[in-house]
Amino acid sequence: MSNRACNKMWADTHEELHYLLKEDLSSHEAKPLAGPMMIFQMLTTFYIKYVQIFRNLEDLYEQMVHPQKRRIIHHVLEGVMGRILELKDEMVKLEFSEFHYCDDVLQDLKLTPEALEIPIPRYFMKNKVKVIKNREKILSQILSESSTRVEKEIGTKTLTQEEAIQIIQIVERARQGRLRAKFMSEIRMEEERENLAKQQSASTLSPDVAATLIQKVWRGYMQRKISRKERIEEMIFLDMEPLPHFQKPSSTELQTQKRYQQRQVVQEVHEVEYQEALVTIKEQVRSVEGPDIQDTLQDQIRQWFIECRNITGKFPDYPDAEKGGSAAIFASKTPQEVLQELAAQEEKKKQKNKEKKDQKSDKDKKEKKKKKEKTVKEEEEGGWKMSQSNFLSTVAEGQRTYEGVWQNRDEHTNLSQNYVAELIKEEKCKEVEEEIRVQVDELMRQELENLKMAVDRDKNMKKKGKKGGKKKKSKKEKKKKGKDLTANRTIDSLYEELVREGLLIKPENIQLSEFKGEYNYLGTTLRQTDIEPMPSLLDVKQLITLYGILPLGSQAVHEKAPLVKSLLLAGPSGVGKKMLVHALCTETGANLFNLSSHNIAGKYPGKIGLQMMIHLVFKVACLLQPSVVWIDNAEKTFYKKVPQSEKKLNPKRLKKSFPSILKSMKAEDRVLIIGTTQRPFEAELKSFCRTFQKIVLIPRPDYTARFVLWKSIIEQNGGILTNSLDLSSLAKITDGYTQGHLIQAAKDILTERRIKQLHMKPLTAGEFIGPLAKQEPVYQEEEESFKDWYVKTPLGKKRAKAAKESENGGKEKGPKGKEGKKKGNGGKKKGKKKK
Repeated sequence: MSNRACNKMWADTHEELHYLLKEDLSSHEAKPLAGPMMIFQMLTTFYIKYVQIFRNLEDLYEQMVHPQKRRIIHHVLEGVMGRILELKDEMVKLEFSEFHYCDDVLQDLKLTPEALEIPIPRYFMKNKVKVIKNREKILSQILSESSTRVEKEIGTKTLTQEEAIQIIQIVERARQGRLRAKFMSEIRMEEERENLAKQQSASTLSPDVAATLIQKVWRGYMQRKISRKERIEEMIFLDMEPLPHFQKPSSTELQTQKRYQQRQVVQEVHEVEYQEALVTIKEQVRSVEGPDIQDTLQDQIRQWFIECRNITGKFPDYPDAEKGGSAAIFASKTPQEVLQELAAQEEKKKQKNKEKKDQKSDKDKKEKKKKKEKTVKEEEEGGWKMSQSNFLSTVAEGQRTYEGVWQNRDEHTNLSQNYVAELIKEEKCKEVEEEIRVQVDELMRQELENLKMAVDRDKNMKKKGKKGGKKKKSKKEKKKKGKDLTANRTIDSLYEELVREGLLIKPENIQLSEFKGEYNYLGTTLRQTDIEPMPSLLDVKQLITLYGILPLGSQAVHEKAPLVKSLLLAGPSGVGKKMLVHALCTETGANLFNLSSHNIAGKYPGKIGLQMMIHLVFKVACLLQPSVVWIDNAEKTFYKKVPQSEKKLNPKRLKKSFPSILKSMKAEDRVLIIGTTQRPFEAELKSFCRTFQKIVLIPRPDYTARFVLWKSIIEQNGGILTNSLDLSSLAKITDGYTQGHLIQAAKDILTERRIKQLHMKPLTAGEFIGPLAKQEPVYQEEEESFKDWYVKTPLGKKRAKAAKESENGGKEKGPKGKEGKKKGNGGKKKGKKKK
């Protein structure tokens, strides 16, 4: 992409964002809406449009070369990411479901389901390449040292003479058996050759008959070849089959890849130049304009002293550094306004004294206010209103900077897209002025104290006593600190200890794109017929991106977006739960801590040891964020009843400490707790749902997903797709089998010997039936048990309750939006309203 194309794309995306921001802000100020269908359509349209803008901005950030433009794009990009997460949270609260189907909105916008796919920003990993490489080196060194120690311990074992003789005898007998088998196979081959020669000599044909037979076979072979070629050409002409060598990259694709790599190099060069310019221009501003700024500030502050002295008859109090120092004085204020502020402060002091005397009357007033607010809320609750956003301000700020600085800027001279020195100078002038202001404030405070000492000595003594009292409070506040069990240890030693204990493991290099899936095209139709569909694998993939990758990848998004501290992946074995955990770590560069019950068994025994283990894990996780804490077989940690075979392992060690762990996790800590389970019904539901904030049910793949999976799995294992392999029927007969089953079947069939025979003997669907028959599929009863368990979760209960209310036609509502009583219900019931 050229610079001109980047700038045009940037202008188009900001134009779309301008109209979308207007609609979004007007929806916050509009009257409450009624009707869940209208609300859901509004939210989904906003969601889809923001996803499209997010995709464009992510491409721009990767292709743009100008360093200052990239910073604005990054700022807007984080705001759009956070807004997408906020809209997703609103959709979940509205529908009481993690999965949404919006075919009608996509049709209205004339988009395909691919428009819903959320891209993963590539800068998540680019900014951490050096850190991740250093971390991998340290991990590999520690693991190699631990493995050598284990080998030395094993190598010290000595064998007795009898054991050594037995091993030698077994190896020698196996060698002799292989030789005998080889000789026997050679003898059989010779016998078969002799029999074939005898048969050929016995059955002789005349030359004419033999010639006709040869012609018949040859002409049939050539005609079949010609017809096959014509069929392929016809299918290509009808666009029902891809062109030959379609999967190979074309010359244009190779050229774009080269251009992309060249632009990445230019980005790095321009970034280095920009960082150097920040330092040099700041030094120039400080040396040239610094003395003038200092003189003007001192003159302004002295003039303020004199004016306040002439009007009030006394010198003013100098603002503290916490309040902004002299910047608070000259925030467009005159000396008269300063006098009014002083008078207002005195009135506030008088009001505080009155409030202490009249606490009882204030309580009565507060109760009355609460009643009034309740009545107002009840009147407003007739409809749904969008909640306030934490990210619209950042998006609007980026839009304003674009419109004010870059929209009408002439850049014909800046063909190489280098930094603009004027903009840097404006920023650095403000920074230099703030730095000089701090120094001037210290000097002018001393000057003001000297003036007060000369004129108002008595008042100065009183103020000193007050200042001393404040210092004592700050010292008391400093004493309040949390306990650190490893205060004297370095982070490297803690990291090494966790690796050696096996609590910090190396994640597998798996990309999220390897988790194949397809959109559920029957979701809306099933919901219209009051049938809750099973989610598709593509929906699960999007949830991992929304709840895991985007918050862990960006600090600003994690702090302001709806906080997700814990996530549970539930589903039958082989659906890809562990794969998603490793993919999340590789996409964000996160550390992976394994706190599974089988992994922590026997480590850090006792209560003190458990406290130390939790402290070590979460201290390292917070210091080296982003981090993922993984609990495999999470149902074991929350067992209803521990089996006798597992009582020695004590799998419920971490159960009681999870509430305190979740409370200690803050918005600043990019740490995510992920649990994976294939038997969630064996766990206590209340404690399970309290620990895991979000529950994602991963189903077995449907027909479309299996069709896509068979294609990718066969190609990854060295297979070749031909017309003889009927993928449609293969996907149909493998209903109930998971991704793990399909991969195992492909590995069993596509051996080295079979891959060599593919050109002569292409693959067929019947070959995969044998290996699949040996495996146990996921039956419908097991899938129904997962559905029944999910209905018992908090979100599932809300969904079922909403479905029952919609079936009954809803309850009658009174005049102020209150729910009226229904005759024949046998009691008074108050229904909860959806927000």
